[in-house]
Amino acid sequence: MTTAVDSTRSKRDAPYEGPLLDVRDLHVEFVTRDGVAKAVNGVDYSVRAGETLAVLGESGSGKSVTAQAIMGILDMPPARIPRGEIRFRGRDMLKMGKEERRKIRGQEIAMIFQDALSSLNPVLSVGFQLGEMFRAHQGASRKEARDKAVELMDRVRIPAAKQRVNDYPHQFSGGMRQRIMIAMALALEPDLIIADEPTTALDVTVQAQVMDLLAELQAEYNMGLILITHDLGVVADVADKIAVMYAGRIVETAPVHELYARPAHPYTRGLLDSIPRLDQKGQELYAIKGLPPNLLRIPKGCAFNPRCPRAQDRCRAEVPELYPVTEDDGAPLAGRGSACFFWKETLHDR
Repeated sequence: MTTAVDSTRSKRDAPYEGPLLDVRDLHVEFVTRDGVAKAVNGVDYSVRAGETLAVLGESGSGKSVTAQAIMGILDMPPARIPRGEIRFRGRDMLKMGKEERRKIRGQEIAMIFQDALSSLNPVLSVGFQLGEMFRAHQGASRKEARDKAVELMDRVRIPAAKQRVNDYPHQFSGGMRQRIMIAMALALEPDLIIADEPTTALDVTVQAQVMDLLAELQAEYNMGLILITHDLGVVADVADKIAVMYAGRIVETAPVHELYARPAHPYTRGLLDSIPRLDQKGQELYAIKGLPPNLLRIPKGCAFNPRCPRAQDRCRAEVPELYPVTEDDGAPLAGRGSACFFWKETLHDR
């Protein structure tokens, strides 16, 4: 029997040689009564097939807003995108019409939202909601859609899928609901999945199961994956590269293991130092001083300067670009960048 994956893939173009997603100089603003909130301020990143990019940062750093702009699900107004490009398989989605954008959403790019309970309709069975993807995009009959919903529930290892396909979201645990959200994202086998805090409110054991499932499915289908999180522990074993965001900008990029071993931005250093360690039992837990900035009034210069232990007069006057990070002999470190005037000192800080 032809599965949903087969029928979708048969219509897909040949594998794209460049980045699946290429975000360039993206800006997103929100017009409010109090002024213009600059949520995203010149973000650049890219993801290739089979690659996992983790986007890290505190709440309010612009991670989810960037993802929503990529998906085309921002409410406009109050949101607006004054400039930037979002290229998917070489096509700038910001220049597409609504119908063309809608066809890409779900079929080629899918998103897993962080709150599964509020993302699922409480008055519709999970089977109906899963099957809706096939009815809307492929014209499947109700029976065909139900059969495919069962297949997807089996694929994400929901026990007794045939018996539970008619159950409602509240009848599943938090971890099972998150698996249903993953199944929904996988329904049409997209080229790229954006997972926005997919392990929020789950216990540690279930978090690990969800992340292992995502990694397994990504490897099987060779999908690109953007993992949005504030939890550095979640991404350590699954990400290929990391982009750290602060106040709507990317302040550091690096391959995952290099960033954990030698961060090159004081903000990243602070995030890593905030992780509890078993070898420091009884010591006071480190926390970055202060709070993220108000996006209506982002500080002049480097946005992190009010909280940064290395801040100097230059940091309060100039906005640092994302500088290439190099070794002492000037040899470039592949994939590494830091938006800090004093990245060398942070890189060598032990």
